[in-house]
Amino acid sequence: MSIDFLQAKSLTVDGSQLLSKTSIPLNASKSETNRALMIQALANNPIQLSNLAIARDSQTMQQLVSQPDLDTWDVLDAGTTMRFLTAYLALQPGTKIITGTPRMQQRPINPLVDAIRTLGAKVEYLKNEHYPPLQITGMDDQQTRKIRIPGNISSQYISALLMIAPLLPQGIEVELISEIYSRPYIEMTLGLMARFGVQHQWSGQTISVAPQAYQSGNYTIESDWSGASYWYSIAALSGRSSITLQGLRERSLQGDQKIAKIMEQLGVRTSYTHYGVVLLPKKADKEVNIDFRECPDLAQTVMAVASVKGTKLKMTGLESLKIKETDRILAMQNELAKIGGQLLEEDHQWTLIPGGDQWADNVTFETYEDHRMAMALAPLGVVRPVIIEEPEVVIKSYPDYWKHLEAAGFSLV
Repeated sequence: MSIDFLQAKSLTVDGSQLLSKTSIPLNASKSETNRALMIQALANNPIQLSNLAIARDSQTMQQLVSQPDLDTWDVLDAGTTMRFLTAYLALQPGTKIITGTPRMQQRPINPLVDAIRTLGAKVEYLKNEHYPPLQITGMDDQQTRKIRIPGNISSQYISALLMIAPLLPQGIEVELISEIYSRPYIEMTLGLMARFGVQHQWSGQTISVAPQAYQSGNYTIESDWSGASYWYSIAALSGRSSITLQGLRERSLQGDQKIAKIMEQLGVRTSYTHYGVVLLPKKADKEVNIDFRECPDLAQTVMAVASVKGTKLKMTGLESLKIKETDRILAMQNELAKIGGQLLEEDHQWTLIPGGDQWADNVTFETYEDHRMAMALAPLGVVRPVIIEEPEVVIKSYPDYWKHLEAAGFSLV
């Protein structure tokens, strides 16, 4: 009988028997799904969505917006859901509480709270200043249309404000008061809003959305480019397999499509087809410079691959990793050290000194309650068996991850 991957305390991951040719039906994008669900909930016109993500974050989002009479909205550990629904509740009548896991209560949300207070909502911190849980009373009257918010902390604050903007009597004018990180995620939000009839203007550091209505329509969620990144890692480490990833688009709204360009330097060539992409091996570079400002969720995967392939990385744009599900900088420093890698930080720049592929079998990797730690480190099993602790964390974004690895020839015990 097959092991229940999501109930196991740990998994030994051995990819030495990776199939020479495999095709993977990737799960749908939770980033697209959560934005589409938010727009659907805000719209007065019917919107039909298909191929919704099965990730727990998206299921949580869908359940909460389908029960608008709830007094307490528990987002669990879903950061996107927390931020989007904080803005959503600012438009809803009455008073609601929004909360999450202990880790979620350690993730700051004050830039977004400050913004919706400025718009006219009443928000109270119920435990610690600047952190959830929150008590939100929806606004009676809009106080202003002008909001100033940092662009280099979390793009989800900005996306949350933009999606509620069309329903505000005055619309909104968001001025980004610093360098813009994760810009493709903002562009994804605006692209989906446009798909349902909402127009915007983006001039310099200011995005403006006038009062207007979301229009009815149908939309099929694309497969997840973030999830694809782990297969790029597998392809890079094997150097021999042809991997087809179904449901990806060459013209994608997802910023993590940048993995295709990044992995060109780490040994993977991408061929687009009408049904997805095919990953093929190529020669890797020995030293690579990467700015992760627009795609921070790819960083752990790229670090893990580079550490094993012997590629030195020089990186910028990793600041937001410290306020994710865990402090991802510290977590990667701890785990890569187990295979000889060093992640050094100096003045907003990071250098990865690779460790190479000479480490003992069955190195045990902690996952820190972080789905991306598990999925970034498991592909190292292609080189030699590794142990992944608490493998159930993948349910947050890619529930079929272990099942798909097994289908590709990995041994998981």
